Amino acid sequence: MDAVLRLAYEPVRGFIETVGAMVLLARRTMFASVTPPFNYGPELVDQFLFALRLGWFPMILASLAFTYGPAGIEVGDFLKLVGAMDRLGSLFVIIVMRELAPLICAIVIAGVAGTAMTADLGARKIREELDALMVLGVDPVKSLVVPRFLSLMLLTPLFTIYALLFGTLGGVLVTVSNGAQVGPFFSDFFAQATTVEFQAMFVKAVIYGGVIAIVCCYMGLTASGGAEGVGRAVNRAVVLAFLAIGSVDYVFTQTVLATHPALNTPR
Repeated sequence: MDAVLRLAYEPVRGFIETVGAMVLLARRTMFASVTPPFNYGPELVDQFLFALRLGWFPMILASLAFTYGPAGIEVGDFLKLVGAMDRLGSLFVIIVMRELAPLICAIVIAGVAGTAMTADLGARKIREELDALMVLGVDPVKSLVVPRFLSLMLLTPLFTIYALLFGTLGGVLVTVSNGAQVGPFFSDFFAQATTVEFQAMFVKAVIYGGVIAIVCCYMGLTASGGAEGVGRAVNRAVVLAFLAIGSVDYVFTQTVLATHPALNTPR
C-alpha cells in the first residue's frame, strides 16, 4: 500500500514543485525586465524576429484550417439546415475573436518558437554555458530569459491580429461555399463584436506569450542528461505549455464573462 501511495504521490509532488519553480522564475523575470540595466535590447530584437520568421506561415495555415474546417463547416451546415446563415457572423465573433484567434496563436507560438527556445537554452545548459555566465557575473535570467519573455509577449498580440483576419476569412469562405451573401455575414459580425471582446483578445494573447516563455525557458534552464535530456525537456515544455494555455483560457474566459454579463446575450 505504501508503495502504491508513493507512486501516486511522487508525480504529484514533482508537478507541484515544477509549477512553483516556474512561478518563482516568472516573478524573477518580471522584476529583471523593469530594473536597470536594460541591456537586453539586441537579444530581444533577435528573438522577436526569430519567432516571427518561424511562426507566421504556420499561424496563417492553422487559422484558416481551424476556422474553415472543424468550426466553420459544421456551424455553416447547421445554420443552412435551419435557414439562418445570416447569423454566421455573430457565431464567428465567438469562435474567432473570443477563442480561436488567441488560442491558435498560442499553440503555434508554443509549438514553433517555444520549443526552439527550450532547445537553445537546454543546449547551453548541457554545454555549461549558463554556469560560465554566472561565473562571469552575468545573470542568465536577465540576459536570456527576459528578452525571450518580452519578445513572445510582443509577438502574440501581433499574431493574434493575423489570426483574427484569416479566421474571419475562413468564415467568408464558409459563407460563399454555402451559397449565402457575404454582406449579411459582415453586418452580423460587426453587430455582435464588442470593444470588450477585442481588448480581451489582446490581453489573453499577451498572457499566453508570457506563460509560454516562462514554461519553455524553465524547461531549457533545467535540462540535464546530454542531448537526450534536451529532447525530453522539449517534450515536457510542449505538454506543460499546452496545459498552461488551456488553464489560462478557461480562467480568463470565465472571468471576462462573469465581469461582463452582456457578452452572454446574443445581439
